[in-house]
Amino acid sequence: MATINLGAIKFNWKGAYNSSTSYAVDDVVSSGGNSYVCIQAHSNQAVGNATAYWNIMSSAGTNGTNGTDLTSTLTTQGDILYRDGSGLAKLGAGTSGQVLQTGGSGANPSWTNVSSDFVRLGFGSSGMTSSISIDFFTTDYDIYKVFVTGLNGSSPGVESALRFNSSAGNAVTGSNYRGIFTGGYRNNSGGTSAGQQISDWDDSKMSLSNVSNQDYEQGNHEITIFRPMNASVRTKIIVSGGGYENNHMYSRHGQGYYNSTQAHTGLTFLATSGNIAIEHMEVYGIK
Repeated sequence: MATINLGAIKFNWKGAYNSSTSYAVDDVVSSGGNSYVCIQAHSNQAVGNATAYWNIMSSAGTNGTNGTDLTSTLTTQGDILYRDGSGLAKLGAGTSGQVLQTGGSGANPSWTNVSSDFVRLGFGSSGMTSSISIDFFTTDYDIYKVFVTGLNGSSPGVESALRFNSSAGNAVTGSNYRGIFTGGYRNNSGGTSAGQQISDWDDSKMSLSNVSNQDYEQGNHEITIFRPMNASVRTKIIVSGGGYENNHMYSRHGQGYYNSTQAHTGLTFLATSGNIAIEHMEVYGIK
């Protein structure tokens, strides 16, 4: 009977190429991340992409461009991988506090600094007490915004007010507060009063509004303070908001100033009778 040599009927994996090994047709080896199949029996014939002895079966991409090995591209902790105009590229770590910014379609991402022109400086709350003091003014900002929600009293009819703090952190008393506030009220029986005017002239405080101890009768205020740390000018303030007390809704809007040139480091909220509490307060600085 005649014998027919069919050769290998499947690929024969031989591992890494070795120049001292004899290879037969359909033997497969690896070298340099690629794999090659033998097309002519031989020994000591180096692999290549297209030779008389080997054909390439699969080819590894260049490290860092095809996702198989990025260790040569991402070399430092904090590196980020992105696609530039031709392939994968590295964006090195930015400096502390920076954020990632896109340049839009057709542009590369980059690190950028967060604007410090309008910054949240802090927040907090306080339980019932006769006064609540916060020190947050610095020379870093010229204007400050304070948002107060849930200003409430220990009993109906508690009057809330504020004072500036001295450089020592204590509330400034004396008789240098001047302010004028307009507004009105509406009660549950339909009574109203529009165009009310409250004036603090050479007073020891600046009025806010009456508040109650009911959870639905609390005060809310937006307060803007101008140049409080500049000892050469008078500290100015704008207040907008109002309060609730004994089924009366109050509106208060106005402005004032401290009638003396001195630096102020913060605010003190106080109750001119009873106690007050603040459910939530946010403080922002504006350059």
